Parts: sequence; C-alpha cells; structure tokens
Amino acid sequence: MWTIMTAIAASTLMLSMAACTTPGERAAGGAVLGSVTGAAVGGAATGRTSGALAGAAVGAAGGAIVGASTAPRSPCPNGTFRDASGNLFCR
Repeated sequence: MWTIMTAIAASTLMLSMAACTTPGERAAGGAVLGSVTGAAVGGAATGRTSGALAGAAVGAAGGAIVGASTAPRSPCPNGTFRDASGNLFCR
C-alpha cells in the first residue's frame, strides 16, 4: 500500500510541475521531485533514516540541475517589440 501511495504522490507532483517554464521554477520543481525520489530510493536501499536523508540531498541537487538546464529557451533572446499595428516582432 505504501508503494502505491508513493507512486501516486510522485505522479501528482510531476504533473503539478509540468507547467513550470522559467529556469528558477524548473529548478525548484526538479529539486522537490528529486528530493522525494531520492529519499524514497535512499530509504528503501538502506532501510535507515540517514540513507533517506542522503538520498534526498543528492536527489534535490541533481533535480535542481536537471530542472534548470531543461527550461525552454526564449524564442526571442533579445526581446520583442510591437509595431504601430500591434504586431509582435523579435529584435
């Protein structure tokens, strides 16, 4: 039962983080997801609280790095402007 609840919680967490688009939001979401996953794996592998804490720390760091690096890039890196008609253009 605990495994099913953990899988449901992880799935819900992943779906809630799917809409994050800025690098900061993606890093935070990745850190949360990585720490939860790391704690579950570390706790299951060692059977101790210290293993869960170590797994959470490593998972949070890895999740933040991966989350920040996978944020979508802006299609207009130099910004945008509008002409007199209101049309949006890249600089």
